[in-house]
Amino acid sequence: MPKKPINFIGNNVKLGKNVKIWNFAYVGSNTTIGNNVMIGSLAHVDYDVIIGDNSRIEGSVYLAPKSRIGKNVFVGPAAVLTNDPYPPSKKLAGVLVEDGAVIGGNSVIKSGVKIGKNSVVAMGAVVTKDVPANTVVVGIPARAVYSRVEYNKRMKAWEDGELRKKN
Repeated sequence: MPKKPINFIGNNVKLGKNVKIWNFAYVGSNTTIGNNVMIGSLAHVDYDVIIGDNSRIEGSVYLAPKSRIGKNVFVGPAAVLTNDPYPPSKKLAGVLVEDGAVIGGNSVIKSGVKIGKNSVVAMGAVVTKDVPANTVVVGIPARAVYSRVEYNKRMKAWEDGELRKKN
Protein backbone atom coordinates (compact mmCIF):
# COMPACT_ATOMS: atom_id res chain seq x y z
CA MET A 1 0.00 0.00 0.00
CA PRO A 2 1.47 3.41 -0.94
CA LYS A 3 2.32 5.78 1.88
CA LYS A 4 -0.12 8.69 2.09
CA PRO A 5 1.31 12.20 2.35
CA ILE A 6 1.32 13.64 5.84
CA ASN A 7 1.86 17.29 4.83
CA PHE A 8 0.48 19.55 2.16
CA ILE A 9 2.86 21.79 0.23
CA GLY A 10 1.17 24.12 -2.27
CA ASN A 11 2.28 25.24 -5.71
CA ASN A 12 5.26 27.54 -6.22
CA VAL A 13 6.55 27.08 -2.67
CA LYS A 14 10.23 27.92 -2.24
CA LEU A 15 11.95 25.92 0.49
CA GLY A 16 15.40 26.90 1.76
CA LYS A 17 18.09 24.49 2.89
CA ASN A 18 17.61 22.36 6.00
CA VAL A 19 13.88 23.11 6.37
CA LYS A 20 12.04 20.75 8.71
CA ILE A 21 8.27 20.42 8.43
CA TRP A 22 6.64 18.18 11.03
CA ASN A 23 3.52 16.04 10.69
CA PHE A 24 0.21 17.22 9.29
CA ALA A 25 1.42 20.74 8.44
CA TYR A 26 0.04 22.88 5.61
CA VAL A 27 2.12 25.27 3.51
CA GLY A 28 0.11 27.32 1.02
CA SER A 29 1.02 28.32 -2.51
CA ASN A 30 3.48 31.09 -3.30
CA THR A 31 5.10 30.84 0.12
CA THR A 32 8.83 31.29 0.66
CA ILE A 33 10.58 29.59 3.57
CA GLY A 34 14.19 30.47 4.35
CA ASN A 35 17.07 28.27 5.44
CA ASN A 36 17.11 26.34 8.73
CA VAL A 37 13.40 26.89 9.42
CA MET A 38 11.32 24.49 11.52
CA ILE A 39 7.54 24.26 11.12
CA GLY A 40 5.75 22.23 13.79
CA SER A 41 2.99 19.65 13.55
CA LEU A 42 -0.49 20.89 12.63
CA ALA A 43 0.84 24.33 11.66
CA HIS A 44 -1.01 26.16 8.90
CA VAL A 45 1.19 28.50 6.88
CA ASP A 46 -1.25 30.04 4.45
CA TYR A 47 -0.53 31.29 0.91
CA ASP A 48 1.87 34.14 0.06
CA VAL A 49 3.73 33.97 3.37
CA ILE A 50 7.46 34.67 3.78
CA ILE A 51 9.44 33.13 6.65
CA GLY A 52 13.05 34.25 7.15
CA ASP A 53 16.10 32.14 7.91
CA ASN A 54 16.54 30.39 11.28
CA SER A 55 12.94 30.91 12.37
CA ARG A 56 10.90 28.40 14.35
CA ILE A 57 7.15 28.04 13.91
CA GLU A 58 5.75 25.73 16.60
CA GLY A 59 2.81 23.35 16.35
CA SER A 60 -0.78 24.45 15.71
CA VAL A 61 0.31 27.95 14.64
CA TYR A 62 -1.76 29.81 12.03
CA LEU A 63 0.13 32.26 9.79
CA ALA A 64 -2.38 34.21 7.72
CA PRO A 65 -1.93 34.98 4.02
CA LYS A 66 0.49 37.81 3.29
CA SER A 67 2.22 37.50 6.67
CA ARG A 68 5.92 38.31 6.75
CA ILE A 69 8.12 36.64 9.34
CA GLY A 70 11.69 37.90 9.71
CA LYS A 71 14.89 36.02 10.48
CA ASN A 72 15.52 34.36 13.86
CA VAL A 73 11.87 34.60 14.90
CA PHE A 74 10.18 32.22 17.35
CA VAL A 75 6.41 31.70 17.09
CA GLY A 76 5.06 29.66 20.02
CA PRO A 77 2.43 26.91 19.89
CA ALA A 78 -1.09 27.82 18.79
CA ALA A 79 -0.28 31.48 18.07
CA VAL A 80 -2.57 33.05 15.49
CA LEU A 81 -1.65 35.82 13.05
CA THR A 82 -4.91 37.08 11.54
CA ASN A 83 -5.55 38.54 8.11
CA ASP A 84 -8.95 40.23 8.21
CA PRO A 85 -9.92 42.95 10.71
CA TYR A 86 -13.55 42.85 9.48
CA PRO A 87 -14.37 39.24 8.51
CA PRO A 88 -15.38 38.26 5.92
CA SER A 89 -13.92 41.25 4.10
CA LYS A 90 -12.57 41.00 0.56
CA LYS A 91 -9.43 42.94 1.57
CA LEU A 92 -6.74 41.05 3.50
CA ALA A 93 -3.66 42.32 5.29
CA GLY A 94 -0.98 40.12 6.82
CA VAL A 95 1.11 40.64 9.95
CA LEU A 96 4.75 41.79 9.84
CA VAL A 97 7.04 40.18 12.42
CA GLU A 98 10.52 41.68 12.27
CA ASP A 99 13.84 39.92 12.90
CA GLY A 100 14.53 38.43 16.32
CA ALA A 101 10.98 38.74 17.66
CA VAL A 102 9.36 36.19 19.97
CA ILE A 103 5.65 35.45 19.70
CA GLY A 104 4.36 33.57 22.75
CA GLY A 105 2.09 30.56 22.56
CA ASN A 106 -1.65 31.10 22.20
CA SER A 107 -1.23 34.80 21.39
CA VAL A 108 -3.35 36.50 18.73
CA ILE A 109 -2.11 39.29 16.48
CA LYS A 110 -4.49 41.50 14.52
CA SER A 111 -4.00 41.84 10.78
CA GLY A 112 -1.91 44.79 9.63
CA VAL A 113 0.06 44.94 12.90
CA LYS A 114 3.87 45.19 12.96
CA ILE A 115 5.80 43.36 15.67
CA GLY A 116 9.08 45.28 15.95
CA LYS A 117 12.59 43.90 15.81
CA ASN A 118 13.61 41.89 18.91
CA SER A 119 10.26 42.48 20.59
CA VAL A 120 8.38 39.88 22.65
CA VAL A 121 4.66 39.12 22.66
CA ALA A 122 3.81 37.25 25.87
CA MET A 123 1.85 34.01 25.79
CA GLY A 124 -1.87 34.59 25.50
CA ALA A 125 -1.54 38.28 24.60
CA VAL A 126 -3.94 39.87 22.13
CA VAL A 127 -2.06 42.40 20.02
CA THR A 128 -4.21 45.06 18.36
CA LYS A 129 -1.55 47.75 17.73
CA ASP A 130 2.03 47.87 16.48
CA VAL A 131 4.69 46.77 18.97
CA PRO A 132 7.85 48.92 18.99
CA ALA A 133 11.26 47.27 18.62
CA ASN A 134 12.85 45.81 21.77
CA THR A 135 9.59 45.93 23.74
CA VAL A 136 7.78 43.22 25.72
CA VAL A 137 3.97 43.29 25.60
CA VAL A 138 1.49 41.31 27.71
CA GLY A 139 -2.25 41.11 28.30
CA ILE A 140 -5.57 41.68 26.58
CA PRO A 141 -5.21 44.05 24.88
CA ALA A 142 -1.44 43.82 24.88
CA ARG A 143 0.47 46.63 26.61
CA ALA A 144 4.18 47.32 27.02
CA VAL A 145 5.65 46.22 30.36
CA TYR A 146 9.43 46.30 29.93
CA SER A 147 12.30 46.16 27.46
CA ARG A 148 13.88 43.23 25.66
CA VAL A 149 17.03 43.83 27.75
CA GLU A 150 14.98 43.23 30.93
CA TYR A 151 13.36 40.19 29.32
CA ASN A 152 16.77 38.70 28.53
CA LYS A 153 17.92 39.32 32.14
CA ARG A 154 14.82 37.55 33.48
CA MET A 155 15.28 34.64 31.06
CA LYS A 156 18.90 34.20 32.17
CA ALA A 157 17.91 34.35 35.85
CA TRP A 158 15.25 31.71 35.18
CA GLU A 159 17.70 29.45 33.35
CA ASP A 160 20.28 29.90 36.14
CA GLY A 161 17.70 29.03 38.81
CA GLU A 162 17.90 32.50 40.34
CA LEU A 163 14.40 33.70 39.53
CA ARG A 164 12.19 32.79 42.48
CA LYS A 165 9.26 35.18 42.37
CA LYS A 166 6.42 34.92 39.88
CA ASN A 167 6.88 37.30 36.93
